[in-house]
Amino acid sequence: MASNRDGDPSLGYLTRKDTEVKLPRPTRVKNKTPAPIQITAEQILREARERQEAEIRPPKQKITDSTELSDYRLRKRKEFEDLIRRVRWNISVWIKYAQWEESQKDFNRARSVWERALEVDYRNHTLWLKYAEVEMKNKFINHARNVWDRAVTLLPRVDQLWYKYIHMEEMLGNVAGARQIFERWMGWVPDQQGWLSYIKFELRYNEVERARGIFERFVQCHPKVSAWIRYAKFEMKNGEVERSRNVYERAVEKLADDEEAEMLFVAFAEFEERCKETERARCIYKFALDHIPKGRAEDLYRKFVAFEKQYGDKEGIEDAIVGKRRFQYEDEVRKNPLNYDAWFDYIRLEENVGNKERTREVYERAIANVPPAQEKRYWQRYIYLWINYALYEELDAEDIERTREVYRECLSLIPHEIFSFAKIWLLAAQFEIRQLNLKGARQVLGNAIGKAPKDKIFKKYIEIELQLGNIDRCRKLYEKYLEWSPENCYAWSKYAELERSLSETERARAIFELAIAQPALDMPELLWKAYIDFEISEGEYDRTRELYERLLDRTKHLKVWISCAKFEASAKEEQKLCIQNARRVFEKALNYFRMSAPELKEERAMLLDEWLDMEKSFGQLGDVSLVEPKLPKKLKKRKQIDSEDGLAGYEEYIDYVFPEEAHAHNLKILEKAREWKRQRLASGAED
Repeated sequence: MASNRDGDPSLGYLTRKDTEVKLPRPTRVKNKTPAPIQITAEQILREARERQEAEIRPPKQKITDSTELSDYRLRKRKEFEDLIRRVRWNISVWIKYAQWEESQKDFNRARSVWERALEVDYRNHTLWLKYAEVEMKNKFINHARNVWDRAVTLLPRVDQLWYKYIHMEEMLGNVAGARQIFERWMGWVPDQQGWLSYIKFELRYNEVERARGIFERFVQCHPKVSAWIRYAKFEMKNGEVERSRNVYERAVEKLADDEEAEMLFVAFAEFEERCKETERARCIYKFALDHIPKGRAEDLYRKFVAFEKQYGDKEGIEDAIVGKRRFQYEDEVRKNPLNYDAWFDYIRLEENVGNKERTREVYERAIANVPPAQEKRYWQRYIYLWINYALYEELDAEDIERTREVYRECLSLIPHEIFSFAKIWLLAAQFEIRQLNLKGARQVLGNAIGKAPKDKIFKKYIEIELQLGNIDRCRKLYEKYLEWSPENCYAWSKYAELERSLSETERARAIFELAIAQPALDMPELLWKAYIDFEISEGEYDRTRELYERLLDRTKHLKVWISCAKFEASAKEEQKLCIQNARRVFEKALNYFRMSAPELKEERAMLLDEWLDMEKSFGQLGDVSLVEPKLPKKLKKRKQIDSEDGLAGYEEYIDYVFPEEAHAHNLKILEKAREWKRQRLASGAED
């Protein structure tokens, strides 16, 4: 009962100790020193070989009389028959049975076995081969013919049967019979090797005409490049040059567009080269290069370059090298049609060659690869293809109408509502001007302003009309320019400058007034400066002062104060008055920075430096004592730099301490000292 309680039911009530696997205890080597006699692996193998027991072989049986022989044959046949009954589909058993009957010289029985085996699997050509070989080996020729004939009738697609049959007839000297078998075989349209075997058979017996006739049937049955080349080489080997050339020409007519046409053209050209017909060979190479796609003509280009280096002149070699480079560019643009740099290189090559039609063809193929996305960055390189195309047609091809058509097509292709290219519009207009077609140029630029207005287009259009002296057109263009871009200070300044050059002072002033009244300007400082310079050049100092006052109402920038002071100092009035006006401006500026912008200490210091320099420039009339007491002291200070992690360090900076700030600081110190003294006196009285 105790053992049942301790046992585990899943282990058949055995204890864990009973089920433990007891491993043998590892043996310990007591003596680890090497043995005096070392045993090699070779010695171990040799001893194992010597100790092997002899192979047990059955005893040899000797047959002494016919009765024993009959018994042996009967027993052996019974074994084979029993084996066949069990494994009827095992062909090797049938073969062994038939070969044993042959070894007993009982050929009728052997034939019977072969025939029974063929009934089981007549599609096994090995059976036919073995059967026929037995008949031939024992010189039963007619029986062998019968076997071969049945074999090729039942299995006409097994070439080995035909080869063996023909070989037997040829060894017997029956050439006519072998030829007849070949003809039977050719009726089944075998592969190339069968036809070539027939041709070699005829050539062994010097039947050249028969071989030629077979070749004709061969190339009709297998119209491949390799077949025609073999035919041509056959004719060349027999010294029939014209016949060989005729074969090549017929092949080119039929197979010029074949995938292996490159091999045909190379063979044809090499044939002409061997015949010393270099011009014919060159024509073949050029014809091939024009007709074969560039992707399949690599070997052809290499052969052509080698040919030209051997037989050609300088021009021919250059042409061949150009062809090779053309092939490389074709390969590049075929892999990536949107690689515009490859197209540029290809076009440059064709332009250097000078073939207009080919150059135009490459240009047309290049511009057909429109960028897939309507984003300007994808079009920036592509658009230069059109520009180069138009310039080529105008300058090299000198075809004016075609150039105009190129520009027209390019402008119609660009999606102007999304983005545009000012350079194309300007180039098209300049082209029309070169053709003395001013109306056409104006039409192009007018379309540009209507569809895709840009600064460059307005500037160039105004420049053209200004050169032609059409002032009214210039004014209209400036008005459209400013209507399109009212914040453009450059356009306002140029418009006013135009009116001033025409001595239209009031118009120029009115334009400036309109300009500074605009709610938004891109560079207002340039516009105000141009207006002020305009009034100064006109000698209108009061207007200039008024302008400065209006400008200072808008901005109190340091540069405006300094510019105003310099204007007052350089005004063409009495010098003392100019100096007083300049000082007054500096005083106002200093008062502004002291009262309204005390944090702008650096600007205030720069203002005082400018005032001091100006007083020095006045010479005897200047008074630096007005400025020097107001100059600040420069102090180096440090301030801490804070970051997300806390204190990052300290940074040095220059601080300016002005005289009134220093005086106020001293007053604060004295006030604190008096307070401290009062506190001391009060505490002493209490004591």
